[in-house]
Amino acid sequence: MNYGRSGVRAIQRALNSKTNKLWKSMQLSVVWIAILCAIGVGICGAALAAGLFKGILEDTPRVRLGDIIASGQATIVYDCEGNEIDTYVSTNSNRIQVTWDKIPRHLALAFVACEDERFYQHNGIDIKAIGRSGFQYIKSGFRQTQGGSTITQQLLKNTVFTGWTEEGHNLVKKIKRKIQEQYLALEVTKSFTKDEILLRYMNAINLGQNTLGVESASLRYFGKSCSELTISEAAVIAVITQNPSGYNPISRPENNARRRKNCLDKMKELGFITEAQYNEAIADTNDVYERIGLFDTSYRVSTSSTGSYFSDAVYKQVYNDLIAEGYTANIAETLLTSGGLRIESTLDPTIQAICNEEAANPNNYPAATDWYLDYALTVKVDATTKKNFSKQNMMSWFKSHKDKDFNLIFHSKEDAYAAIDEYRAEIMSELGVENVEKNYEESISMTPQPQVAFVVSDPKTGYIVAVVGGRGAKAGRLTLNRATKANRSPGSTFKVLASFAPALDCAGMTLATVYEDKPFSYDDGTPVRNWYGDSTWRGIRSIRYAIEQSMNIIAVKNLTVITPQLGFDYLTNFGFTTLESGAYYNGAWMTDINQSLALGGMTNGVSPYELNAAYASIGNSGTYYTPKFYSRVLDSDGNVILDNTNPKGRQVLKETTAYLLTNAMQDVITKGTATACKLNNMNAAGKTGTTTKTHDVWFAGFTPYYSMTVWTGYDNNIAMNTKGANAQDGISKKLWKAVMSRIHEELPNQDFPVPDGIVKCKVCSQSGLLPNAICEATGCVYTELFADGTQPTTQCTVHYEGEICAYDNLIACDECPFKYHGQATLPLVEDPSLTKGSTMIVKTADGGQTLVTPSTGYCQHNSLFFLKPGAEQTLAAQQAELQQRIAAAQAGQ
Repeated sequence: MNYGRSGVRAIQRALNSKTNKLWKSMQLSVVWIAILCAIGVGICGAALAAGLFKGILEDTPRVRLGDIIASGQATIVYDCEGNEIDTYVSTNSNRIQVTWDKIPRHLALAFVACEDERFYQHNGIDIKAIGRSGFQYIKSGFRQTQGGSTITQQLLKNTVFTGWTEEGHNLVKKIKRKIQEQYLALEVTKSFTKDEILLRYMNAINLGQNTLGVESASLRYFGKSCSELTISEAAVIAVITQNPSGYNPISRPENNARRRKNCLDKMKELGFITEAQYNEAIADTNDVYERIGLFDTSYRVSTSSTGSYFSDAVYKQVYNDLIAEGYTANIAETLLTSGGLRIESTLDPTIQAICNEEAANPNNYPAATDWYLDYALTVKVDATTKKNFSKQNMMSWFKSHKDKDFNLIFHSKEDAYAAIDEYRAEIMSELGVENVEKNYEESISMTPQPQVAFVVSDPKTGYIVAVVGGRGAKAGRLTLNRATKANRSPGSTFKVLASFAPALDCAGMTLATVYEDKPFSYDDGTPVRNWYGDSTWRGIRSIRYAIEQSMNIIAVKNLTVITPQLGFDYLTNFGFTTLESGAYYNGAWMTDINQSLALGGMTNGVSPYELNAAYASIGNSGTYYTPKFYSRVLDSDGNVILDNTNPKGRQVLKETTAYLLTNAMQDVITKGTATACKLNNMNAAGKTGTTTKTHDVWFAGFTPYYSMTVWTGYDNNIAMNTKGANAQDGISKKLWKAVMSRIHEELPNQDFPVPDGIVKCKVCSQSGLLPNAICEATGCVYTELFADGTQPTTQCTVHYEGEICAYDNLIACDECPFKYHGQATLPLVEDPSLTKGSTMIVKTADGGQTLVTPSTGYCQHNSLFFLKPGAEQTLAAQQAELQQRIAAAQAGQ
């Protein structure tokens, strides 16, 4: 370095050089620009990051404590005594919520020890655990992760971020969800207590074997509530959640045991349990796994695959009622299968058990049981072709090739299997396929026949207390429930409901009103037939007697008089929903508003459920209650969303009408068509019902306590056997008596309450009117019950004393030349609507003819002569004959 004068000057010149100054200035500018750019990029990056972070946070779901619960909970159904009888559960909904007071402290701390040991110290996220997880991730070459989520984060993942399983390997989605999860964890921890968070976590988590939440898991594995779990058992359940499949105590007990030991070690280390408690739990290691699963059959959620007919009916009714309250069909379905509802049903477990036992009791049926085959066949024609054959195909084949009356009913299962083998062999032969199992698939089920269904209810509330929807094994959930959905012809049970009830209630008839049982036809000319024979008629009979003996002609006559429309209107008010007011079927107008409605003639039939409700209203003094299978439905928070605890009834009959019908139907049981139903320990009333050719047989009856309706019939609607030892037409009455006798064993006998306005009055059995001396003398007087104001005020018009026409034994008219004084039993004068076409030809004095109706009770002579049909007689000959009749009549007196 030259520090002489010349060197110093050279340095000065270099420093003062314009070129150097420019170059240095440019370098400095570049540096500043670089710094500024770096700052700008940093600011932009920070701004972008802040924006992204803000966007992620803004996209974070807003939650309340009520939102942080598991989205799927099993719905539980209870009987009227509070016992659990069933659950409705969809996928991921097998969950039973419990409250904090049901959680033992050691169970809660077992989860803390396993999943988040600093749970009660951190603010929702655990920095130490996150650091450990991150270090492990880097150390493994970004391949392995280690759990760093807190219990709070896991709760959010199971309740708010339920789509995390769909993230796959998408790192962006995972980061976004983690940020939101941690942010919400901080917010949740600020707002809620640790115990509240832990409770929701334990109600939400997956604990294997299709159980969600600690209560479901405790019931599944140990057959008891989680409140009863020991420390040993609590550790078994707590360790499952990290890997429900890998730590399943049933399928992987060795894995569970290893992790359970770690859990107990950590609980002791953290001071959650004492040394003694730890040793006791460790000593239980072998026994605790032997206890698992022993109580599986009591866990209804996992084992109740078919449910009960009652439970099915509850489901359907709650579903429909939710929709009626404004819920959509989808929401109603979701609430029932995963909404955690609590349904308080009306099922009485004692009565239901009696019904189940009697329905299954072979002593209530003939010795010979038939079997109805339901069959389907799939034939593998080749590697790519399959052909399907239904039971209808099978029936058609047998009708064409074997038996034109073939109906899939067999007298034994062996006969059914033989028919299946024959049919399958023929079909496979026709298809050219070898008849071996690998070449076909079959679906075979058989149900015992005839089938039965019955309903028992409390008439005072409408509550259904028991239901049997069929005989034999129930195939699955929501299968055919014959008690609620199998609509069949009601037969003679409609005589009371459609004909006699409206007649007594508003049409002016009484139990003493009489009709003549004699040949009678519907308006279209079809004869009305009596069940006791087409050539036997019982003459003049009262409505009371017609109810007692189930008389067809009188029921149809009565409905004809009051009009089928009135009967139809009363049936509608009785709650029947299957009535058809009129519609075209195959181009023909069909309506249930017709005369045959008196005998149950209708388009669609009725269910035992609705028929029972109608008869229950008679037993309940005329007040109808819509039948209900539940009293209350509560949501998962305990709020009542459907309430039947104060049912509202409607008056469908006057109290006096209901009592009169009840009194008449007591005669049905004591001396009528249902003496087989007489109870030894209780007053009862009811009505039989049998349809044409005995396709359906009913008995609907009630006591002062309960109403019960029983139906019997074949599922394919064929006629039942009515003769011999294997007669099937008495099953309904036998079941009714068997069930009702047991139900009332411990109940005190009561009379049916007599309302105000019921009076007694003596009447003539041949006219229904006040008796006269001849009525008394001929033994036709009896005492009848009436609604006050409807008792007769006129005297008998059948038993007569006075001027009589000797020719036709009618009351002689003023100008009758054949009259004499005497006594006569006159023909019953029925309503004109019943005598259409019943006319006689009368020849006038001038040789002409006229048509008269001989139902007025008076002779029609009027100085005319009366012609016998098809005979020509001279006036002198007829007068001579009449004089002989008069003399004979007077001599007879």
